[in-house]
Amino acid sequence: MESFVKFTNQSQGRDRIFRTTQYACALVKYLLRNNSARKELVVKLQSLESNMSSGRKLLRLGNTVNSIDAAKRTLQLSDPVLRLCLTVANINRALYFICDNVLWARNVGLVPGIDKERWSLNASCCYFLSLVMSLTRDVYVITQTMVQRTRERQFQEKMDQHLNDNPDVATVIVPQLDAFLFLLFESLKSHPSVTLDTLKNICDIFIPLDRLGVYRSNPGVVGFCGLISSLLGIVSVLHPSLKIQP
Repeated sequence: MESFVKFTNQSQGRDRIFRTTQYACALVKYLLRNNSARKELVVKLQSLESNMSSGRKLLRLGNTVNSIDAAKRTLQLSDPVLRLCLTVANINRALYFICDNVLWARNVGLVPGIDKERWSLNASCCYFLSLVMSLTRDVYVITQTMVQRTRERQFQEKMDQHLNDNPDVATVIVPQLDAFLFLLFESLKSHPSVTLDTLKNICDIFIPLDRLGVYRSNPGVVGFCGLISSLLGIVSVLHPSLKIQP
């Protein structure tokens, strides 16, 4: 109970709960779309999804400043690749929050004259670019980890044992590919925070891809990916050690 209270006291925790509910509603609504007996439930799910989305926009009103501050911090990183990826990601996240705040202001009637569709597309574009840079960072960290592991004598012995214990697999799959997959698996297993962040970003990227028309899926896929990403986000908030750094 104490961990739950601590989780809900965090703005990120509340956002994750709202987001999970939002995409769960979207997924269930899609699955029930052809069930005529569930039309009333679908309408309720649609209303709940809309309310969760509006609530999240309200909770994100101060996030632009947080993203700008994060961009200032990542400019101080010594690694040039991480510095570039994370700074660009944070800048695009700040721009996304600005667009999101404008959309919230329009929804509550403060600035009714703006083009909602254009601002929504701008928000999706900034969100997409932020995710691309975050995924680039994940791939870079994974690559660095794999290179580091190949230099470890203990890992070399473990890989040789794996190839010797699975000669049939090494024959069917190209030996180099088998060794690469083994190295990748071991690298991801040794860094769960990177694995979690990579899976989360992969799930998230389907959302702006669909919104921008780059890769059209359907509301069910978007709902499912958003739900999985939200659950992974909850795990990272509950267990700070699983949150990738920097």
